[in-house]
Amino acid sequence: MLAIEARKMGYRIATYSPQTETPTGQIADVEIASPYEDLDAVSEFAKSVEAVTFEFENVPSKTIEAAAEFVQVHPKGEVLHITQNRLREKNFLSSNGFPVAAFRLIKTLDDLFLAVDELGTRSILKTAGFGYDGKGQSKIESKSDVEAAFEKLGKNECVLEALIEFEKEVSVVCARDAAGKFVHYGVIENDHANHILDVSVAPPEVTEKVKTDAVEIARGIAEKFDYVGTMCVEFFLLGDGSLIVNEIAPRPHNSGHLTFESPCVTSQFEQQLRAVCGLPLGSTEFIRPVAMANLLGDLWQNGEPRWSNVLGDKDIKLHLYGKREARKGRKMGHLTAHSDNAKLARDLVLKARGRL
Repeated sequence: MLAIEARKMGYRIATYSPQTETPTGQIADVEIASPYEDLDAVSEFAKSVEAVTFEFENVPSKTIEAAAEFVQVHPKGEVLHITQNRLREKNFLSSNGFPVAAFRLIKTLDDLFLAVDELGTRSILKTAGFGYDGKGQSKIESKSDVEAAFEKLGKNECVLEALIEFEKEVSVVCARDAAGKFVHYGVIENDHANHILDVSVAPPEVTEKVKTDAVEIARGIAEKFDYVGTMCVEFFLLGDGSLIVNEIAPRPHNSGHLTFESPCVTSQFEQQLRAVCGLPLGSTEFIRPVAMANLLGDLWQNGEPRWSNVLGDKDIKLHLYGKREARKGRKMGHLTAHSDNAKLARDLVLKARGRL
């Protein structure tokens, strides 16, 4: 999606990853397939381009450091280093006064038993690094779950978080340029299924105070990072209207995909392009309420989904990413629906997905 926006604005695109025929590679001018750990190849790649950004936070930070020796990389390597590790991220948030759930570092099984006593039995154990979409997590409901949870995560360094009883999950997708200008898409409401984002809706049914608070927290995080690019902050909204930061994504985020199919003047991907290339940031105005539903590989279990069942609907837009293999839980694309109100848009997109 970033490459598509770059194409529309006249840029040429080079992409680097361990795979070939990637969604970006299919429309890039140059696709380099080499391990992220091959720093010589990374350096040669960096010498061939004018700006570098990254698509997800599981790129090793040493890879970004190698590229940054030859070209500007946004967001900065330090931001990636913090956000790709849950412990570093939570320490950054708590030390800067941003609201986070109570947490403890876990290195041994004894650490875990002690932390469960301190935080409460109902908790979530997460690997410290390289986890997304529910990967590297194990829920603890009772003392009898403790050893199994530690074993499941390979006895690696982990973070134990107190289980948060929340009313809603929301996010703020925002962008900041090198001069410090900050723009945002307001608050987006998100529903998850099996730890994977299922449906996103904008605008959400939340109070004006929640909207203001969420945006100001996101702004504060972006400023502390001296961030350049598009960023997402995910929140838990509690019953009393307060917010807890769940995660930071230093990139365009799945919940912001609903900005792509024309309900916004400037999509989150165009904002990333503008920030990274030193252009003015664009308008974040939503033209109409919108809802997005993810299309997971599960839909392909009985063959190709019935696209004709939705393509005749004037309110529905289909976007497939070009991934070659459909797998259970893998995000293959999304549907978006526009309507006069967010609730109707949500109903439309869910009914459309059901017809597939």
